[in-house]
Amino acid sequence: MCTHKATKPSCLVLFLALALLHATVFKVSADNLQAMPHNQLGQQDKQNHRYLALRRALELAVKNDPWLKGSQFQQDALLANSMAASELPNPVLSLSLANLPTDGFAFDQEPMTQIKAGVSQMFGRGDSLAIKREQLERVAMRQPLLRQDRIAGTQVQVALLWFDLFKFQQSIALIENDRALFEQLFEAVQASYASALNNVRQQDIVHAQLELTRLEDRLTQLRLQQNMTKGQLAQWLVEHEFSARSINFDETFILPEQAPNVANISPQLGQFIKQRDYTQLAQYVSQHPRIQAIEQSIQASQSGIELAEQGYKAQWGVNASYAYRADEPSGRSRADFFSVGVSLDLPLFTQNAQDQTRAAAISEAEALKTQKRLAIRAMISEVKSLFAGYQGLQQRQSLYTQSLLVQMHEQAETALSAYTNNDGDFSDVVIARIDDLNARIDMLGIKTELLKLRVQLHYYSAGDNSHSSHSFISASTADDIANWQLAPISLGGDL
Repeated sequence: MCTHKATKPSCLVLFLALALLHATVFKVSADNLQAMPHNQLGQQDKQNHRYLALRRALELAVKNDPWLKGSQFQQDALLANSMAASELPNPVLSLSLANLPTDGFAFDQEPMTQIKAGVSQMFGRGDSLAIKREQLERVAMRQPLLRQDRIAGTQVQVALLWFDLFKFQQSIALIENDRALFEQLFEAVQASYASALNNVRQQDIVHAQLELTRLEDRLTQLRLQQNMTKGQLAQWLVEHEFSARSINFDETFILPEQAPNVANISPQLGQFIKQRDYTQLAQYVSQHPRIQAIEQSIQASQSGIELAEQGYKAQWGVNASYAYRADEPSGRSRADFFSVGVSLDLPLFTQNAQDQTRAAAISEAEALKTQKRLAIRAMISEVKSLFAGYQGLQQRQSLYTQSLLVQMHEQAETALSAYTNNDGDFSDVVIARIDDLNARIDMLGIKTELLKLRVQLHYYSAGDNSHSSHSFISASTADDIANWQLAPISLGGDL
């Protein structure tokens, strides 16, 4: 501590300079949380594609998702099968030599010897062909809904990873900014200890070095988490494993310093949550493509029941044939034969066939209805949980903004002032600075989690035609959210 009278003024000036440095670092750290418009990023970075904005990440993820292409192929295959299923079976052509005598194998010996050509055609049971086509078309119509749900879900997953990466990047920036302050403190204490003019203890030297080491370890952990998150994000951004270089996805990859603007959730969804109107909320989420896909499966299963009921009807067929006979050996002409007929099978024994088939189709339909109810219940629970988490984080944000951050900063300034006035310990200064840094990093985490929760809530508006879930990133770049001042979710009234 600064106790020597001759060096007291110089020591005081030194620590006042450090306090000024801390204030500068604190301001720079706070400014890192402010929005920096995209047009202020370096033109060289833009040309080299060294940064990835959230909107661009979402576009790449959707564009390069092979699942969407596979789903389109599945839909095309089902539609092709539906066309084929509605067609009659191929007619059967037959050609035979009938009633040839075995005592001479002469074609004109017996009057019943003939060359017979015939054709037969079977028809479907009742309306089974049309119903089968309708069933496959309904199954095919699930694919556009599944793709819509996939796009919404993919955007949520990519956005969550992007915000995690953003949090790590900004946390690293905060720590690196504050590390300069701790290095200055360490150098000041080390110089005072080496001069032997001040009452600086070796414990203060060790403590300062320890805190610098801990900061370095914290940076190492954050960089590790940052690289791991980049790896998770890569699977959504690259077209295939050999194209990572096409977007410079390497260690130089960075995110913009701007926090993107996430728009408010659907007013309808917010109103139902606010009023706890779970009946209306259930109807709202039932329009979600995930639920609508299950509904399409239910409709297809209803067609399956109708198809099973066609099994009780007879299957008809027609046949026609023409038989040529040779003239008699005496030269007398023999008439040729023409035949036409109808065939049908009679479903008389239905107990172990048609009855069981119909019962199985009914049970499958009921199982799908149960699956739909469970999916709606799960979505309502997820929405309630996300909104409760959002409200809790808003309360924490308010606490940090109004009191905790200010108190932490005042504590750091007070500890430094006490130490410079020979009324405090150096360890108190270091601890106060660490607490102040932790509080700012915690605030960064709270704001990032609020944005992530808002993105997740947007997923449940995917079926709302009046509110596109694919545009949850607002075009505005200078509003409250972009400036890290998150406004409450609009619920059509006061909470």
